[in-house]
Amino acid sequence: MSRQIYINGQFFDSENAKISVYDHGLLYGDGVFEGMRIYGGKVFRLKEHLVRLEESGRAIGLPFPISMEQLAEDVNATVKKNAIEDGYIRLVVTRGSGPLGLDPFKCSDPQVIIIADSITLYPESFYENGLELVTASTIRNHPAALSPRIKSLNYLNNILAKMEGLKAGCVEALMLNHKGEVAECTGDNLFIVKNGRLSTPPVEAGILQGITRDAVLELAREAGIETSECPMTRHDIYVADECFLTGSAAEVIPAVKLDGRDIGDGNVGPITKKLNEAFRKLVRQ
Repeated sequence: MSRQIYINGQFFDSENAKISVYDHGLLYGDGVFEGMRIYGGKVFRLKEHLVRLEESGRAIGLPFPISMEQLAEDVNATVKKNAIEDGYIRLVVTRGSGPLGLDPFKCSDPQVIIIADSITLYPESFYENGLELVTASTIRNHPAALSPRIKSLNYLNNILAKMEGLKAGCVEALMLNHKGEVAECTGDNLFIVKNGRLSTPPVEAGILQGITRDAVLELAREAGIETSECPMTRHDIYVADECFLTGSAAEVIPAVKLDGRDIGDGNVGPITKKLNEAFRKLVRQ
C-alpha cells in the first residue's frame, strides 16, 4: 500500500504528492524541518521537536500557515493514517513558491509536508559492535554565517562531510567547527566517556541541540553519571574510554574508532550500553 503523504491538510498517495518546482525550499533550500521517531505508534518528544521547528522558522523569518497545536494533531493523524507502529516522521515547512530570485518576500503559500515511513540509518551490526569515524576536512557551518541550531533544508555542508566519510569507508564523519574544536557528526551529536564522566560539546561549539542528545543527558543524570557540556578536541576522543553518537534517526549508536585509532579498548563500553538500554526503555514508556 502506498504511503499517505500530508501536504497542507490533505493526504496524497506518495506517487502523487507534489509541490511546485518554483518552491524556494527546492530552489534555494529555504525552509526548515524536523526528523522524529515513532515508537509504539507515538511520536517521541513531539512537543520538543515542534518547539525547535518553530524556533528554526522564527530564526529565518518563516511564518507557519498553521498553529503548533494543529501541526501536532496533523503529525499524529499522519502516523495513524499510515498505521505505523515504529518508524520515522519527516516534517518539512518550505518558504513556498515564488519567482526566480532570492527574495523570500515574493513567496507565497508555505508548504507543510509530513512524511511517515520506516528508516534504517545504520546496519544492526554497528549497534552491537560500534562504528568507525573519520574526521572530515569539511568544517561545520560558521555560526555567524548560518547557525547550526537552525534545522534548515540546506544540508549541503553535512552532505559534503558525509561523502568524505563514505569515501574513507566510514558511514559517519566527525565535523570540527571553525576553531578546530569537535562539533558533531554529519547527522548525529557526539558523546565521550572518560573516567566515568560523560561529556558532549556545548551548543556554543556550533551544534544542533539534539532532542535525543538532551534525553541521554537526562538519563545519565538520573543514573548518577556525572555529565558536562564542554569544548573538546579530537585528542579528547582519541584518549576517551568510550564514545557514542545520538540522533532521532540514529538513536544511540557506539563509535569505537576515530581516524584509525581505537577509542578505549576498541569495544562498546559499559556506560554506552547502560545509556542505550535506558534510552530504549524511555521511548517505550
